[in-house]
Amino acid sequence: MSGPSLPHRFPYRLVATDLDGTLLRSDHTISQRTRDALAAAQAAGAEHIVVTGRSVVWTRHILDQLGYVGLAVCAQGAELYHAGEHRLLTSVTLDRALAGSAVATLESAIGPLYLAVNRDGLDGDVVMEPEFHAVAGGTYGAGEAGAPRPVRARGRAELFAEPISKVYLLHPGLTTDELATAARARIGDRVGIVVSGEHLVEMLPLGLTKATGLSLAARRLGVRGSQAVAFGDMPNDIPMLTWAAHGVAMAGAHPELRAVADEVTTSNDADGIAEVLERLLRPVLD
Repeated sequence: MSGPSLPHRFPYRLVATDLDGTLLRSDHTISQRTRDALAAAQAAGAEHIVVTGRSVVWTRHILDQLGYVGLAVCAQGAELYHAGEHRLLTSVTLDRALAGSAVATLESAIGPLYLAVNRDGLDGDVVMEPEFHAVAGGTYGAGEAGAPRPVRARGRAELFAEPISKVYLLHPGLTTDELATAARARIGDRVGIVVSGEHLVEMLPLGLTKATGLSLAARRLGVRGSQAVAFGDMPNDIPMLTWAAHGVAMAGAHPELRAVADEVTTSNDADGIAEVLERLLRPVLD
């Protein structure tokens, strides 16, 4: 559903963009065309908020390099970060006893899992079991200047030794979507399960989504979902796209996200965000 159209004004007060596969190109940069389109939308009265599954520690180097100084919703909605002030404003943790119990239940049904966790806080490490690191370690910050290095755990107990925001799940014999389906069926009444990319099945506090984090950030700015346009590419973006008045999926987005999107734009490497924003800006610029 489309948002309200105001004469000579950009039709939305908020532009919410996922990071990987959406705002960032494959080389982890943002094109000048997309930068210009976002700047024009902001000049026409819209706020821009980055909304990412990455935790703050895996996001801030990207935001610093982009010169981004606004609010960022991180860790699937668990963390609200002020990039300009380098300050963590809010943080939600996953109960470690509950997470351990949920993992045990899932392993009893589908066999051993490889695990990693994201520790809570502004400097919270990603801690990985050796098997997880061997299969998926390169997924985390690969090729990014300034990205932190994951920590290899010496044992599973080390994963849960400190407060955490989420658990990453990997199964040696199941695809990402198969593992997510199995996890939702067996433990989805206790924890949230989302897919945010290849090798990225995440266990979260129940009820936590990008939409809950984004709505908190939007309230700080005095903006509602009915005044927002949102862009994403993976199933973890579904709550955000349905929260917004207009949800846009990138070309090549996961089928589950495309099914709920109001439109599909071109890819992140083909300036998909700019394509939509430029169209919305035409009445403003005419």
